[in-house]
Amino acid sequence: MFQTIQAFEHEWGHEAAGTQKILDVLTDASLQQEVTPGDRTLGRLAWHIVTTLHEMMSRTGLEFDAPHHDAALPTSAKEIADAYRSASAALLDAVKSQWTDATLVEECEMYGMKWPNGVTLSILISHQIHHRGQMTILMRQAGLPVPGVYGPSKEEWAQMGMEPPAI
Repeated sequence: MFQTIQAFEHEWGHEAAGTQKILDVLTDASLQQEVTPGDRTLGRLAWHIVTTLHEMMSRTGLEFDAPHHDAALPTSAKEIADAYRSASAALLDAVKSQWTDATLVEECEMYGMKWPNGVTLSILISHQIHHRGQMTILMRQAGLPVPGVYGPSKEEWAQMGMEPPAI
């Protein structure tokens, strides 16, 4: 749970940048990649990350401009990446301008439960991390290079002329 807006701002900066790196690699063709028929495609997962920003945070009363959860899935990878870039910045601006540290302990109705706003922000970040992991598998299946988020990826190790450490 976040105790301060400043702590959220710091963490969001890092995590949003990681999500943006993943989204910026997607191609229009890769958006159709799926594990099995009927599962979410890579494009659907990416768009879900984008639309969840507004869907989840609007439940707290936070107001900002971002695609709604029922917005149509774009066919352009650039449109998805650009929408995240804009929505992510708008979310951070809204938190900084509409909330205080005291707001983080206020509880809101979230999916049948009461969550403090600081918990909701933490879960929003965890949600992105969860889906980024799913996306990297689909990106590999689609033949895309996977950018490192918490350290170098296989491709980034190779660019450095090194082998990834054995685990």
